[in-house]
Amino acid sequence: MRVGVVGCGLMGAGIAEVSARAGQDVVVVESDPHRVTAGRARLTASLERAEAKGRIESAAEVLKRVEILDDLDRLADREIVIEAILEDETAKTELFTALDALVTAKDAILASNTSSIPISRIGAATRRPENVIGVHFFNPVPVLSLVEIVPSLLTSDDTVRRATGFAQDVLGKHAIRAQDRAGFVVNALLIPFVLSAIRMLEAGFASAADIDEGLVRGAAHPQGPLRLADLIGLDTTAAVARSLFEEFKEPLFAPPPLLNRMVEAGLLGRKTGRGFYSY
Repeated sequence: MRVGVVGCGLMGAGIAEVSARAGQDVVVVESDPHRVTAGRARLTASLERAEAKGRIESAAEVLKRVEILDDLDRLADREIVIEAILEDETAKTELFTALDALVTAKDAILASNTSSIPISRIGAATRRPENVIGVHFFNPVPVLSLVEIVPSLLTSDDTVRRATGFAQDVLGKHAIRAQDRAGFVVNALLIPFVLSAIRMLEAGFASAADIDEGLVRGAAHPQGPLRLADLIGLDTTAAVARSLFEEFKEPLFAPPPLLNRMVEAGLLGRKTGRGFYSY
């Protein structure tokens, strides 16, 4: 299958990796040459780790199936294009308008990896909302098996079937179906939990380490909510919280002031080297 990915950050590189490891022809588009270089280095490093651990035979062979460049027009012949850019509604809708104009196959799947933005709004930016669907992966993509399939009210049954088949039959993921509501299934449950931990830290109830240790040792979580927020990215966490609050108007969905200040200061977690912890 001819796969396109827009964005080669953590999520985009991961989606490109699992697609190429599944034998697909992958084109990844970034916004400028610097990001192309960074994305290629990120993908190469991940594949080399997979090779060292015996999960793949050859990183070099997988990389032959991936082209990374800064030319959006190169996606014109793709059968599925997966958007994995920043969690910003305006940026996503502008991209989907552009994809609608340039992807030539009328039945091509235009998928968003958004973690919270309603698919109906993204589809409305195109002339083919029946082909637009949420295909939401989880970080790290090569490790976590879940994909949320999120159709809008206008997504066709055929698009749902083909997107689910791509996730499960081609990539070997486990797909669950979610309604087109902010946060879908996982983040609608997870993000309010993470926000509660941030409020607990902000109020001085306990230290970040003690909050996380409490959930790891007392509730059998693999990692605590604050360390998980650092992994997700505090900017992404805040963006999902804002989407949840906008949709449901529940006060507990609003991002706490501490989270907003950290994002404004550029303390975004693992990807910047510092969040609730230093890396």
